[in-house]
Amino acid sequence: MEEFYTIQGEGYHSGKAAYFIRLGGCDVGCHWCDVKESWDAELHPLTSTQTIVENADKHPGKAVVVTGGEPLLYNLDELTKQLKAKGIATFIETSGAYPLSGYWDWICLSPKKFKAPRKDIAPFANELKVIVFNKSDFLWAEEHAEMVSSDCKLYLQPEWSKSDEMTPLIIEYVMNNPKWEISLQTHKFLNIP
Repeated sequence: MEEFYTIQGEGYHSGKAAYFIRLGGCDVGCHWCDVKESWDAELHPLTSTQTIVENADKHPGKAVVVTGGEPLLYNLDELTKQLKAKGIATFIETSGAYPLSGYWDWICLSPKKFKAPRKDIAPFANELKVIVFNKSDFLWAEEHAEMVSSDCKLYLQPEWSKSDEMTPLIIEYVMNNPKWEISLQTHKFLNIP
């Protein structure tokens, strides 16, 4: 769908320079999604893997975030193999709804209630990021925290449109459950694309 060089705004790598590759196509269908234009893959022309890798390699930050849509709709083995051959670190953000492919330095699993993640992906997650839209999302977060490894970073992130309501609840929850940390969409606060 698009590719651009920016600052990672969320989760463990927040504040770091990264090249974003947003793949078109998603059937998870979160009503609060902020890139619904990514859902229909047919609206976005195909781009060769070589072109994507060349574009990523032009920038000084040698990290790529593959996101979507839902990136695991595609087999990402060849893309990540070529990126790694250029010395570029590979990060993915996925709902985990499809089989894992690709060679990753960092896997952010962000499970969605609309299409639950596959249980075979959770053990590979370096980061679990749960979007908190309502109070029941805390239980959803705990259910998924039980599936990831003990060294997986755990984040709760307020859904942007409900951040005023959910952030105080997240703060209280993290204070009472310090295995969790807070992730904020810092790129939105800073007006970074």
